Amino acid sequence: MSTRSNPYRGFRFPAEIINQAVWLYHGFSLSLREVELILAARGIVVGYETIREWSLRFGRTYANSFKRSRPRPGDKWFLDEVFVRIRSKLHYLWRAVDQHGNALDVLVQSRRNKKAAKRFFRKLLKGLCYVPRVIVTDKLGSYGAAKREVLPGVEHRQSRYLNNCCEVSHQPTRRRERHMRQFKLVRHAQQFLAIHVPIHNHFQLRRHCLSASEYCAARESAFVSWRYATGVALRG
Repeated sequence: MSTRSNPYRGFRFPAEIINQAVWLYHGFSLSLREVELILAARGIVVGYETIREWSLRFGRTYANSFKRSRPRPGDKWFLDEVFVRIRSKLHYLWRAVDQHGNALDVLVQSRRNKKAAKRFFRKLLKGLCYVPRVIVTDKLGSYGAAKREVLPGVEHRQSRYLNNCCEVSHQPTRRRERHMRQFKLVRHAQQFLAIHVPIHNHFQLRRHCLSASEYCAARESAFVSWRYATGVALRG
């Protein structure tokens, strides 16, 4: 990596420590202060506000790298929305996963009407650049109305129970929301989740679906991809 293109130039700590802090924060349900304590136990004295700045500055780059390098997601999309309270006001977190449980995208909005559903559909299509074979949602009428305009040729299945995998995928976000004592601003919630979802998703290896040898290989591949995404050279 050249000096001119080095994104870590000017920072007091080396790239390995910055990457470790971002990985701990987004890979586990840890607060900024808990990450600060873990690093302090290893002799690295850094404040939690610095870790927050690292997460915002470099986390977005890491997340984009994972999105570009990931295999093409499945052709069956599961969509769901759950409420989140931001400064005592009700908002909705829209989320989409494929049939393999891989998170596709998230969007925080203040409504769950037809306009909000269309906006989420268009965000998905812009980011993935292909049309799914089928979408699965609950019985919210906004999905059907938006789908008829944005995805007219796609099969649409609506059921109370078919969408369980997407509802379960909200759990990591719920844990982080409780740990952070709720999100403070809509912009900050969207910014954090847009970074957190790809990084957290990258290390969720679905252990129950893999044999021991497959799990070890997948785990090694995940960390190789992480080092590649963060620009840290592998050491022999």
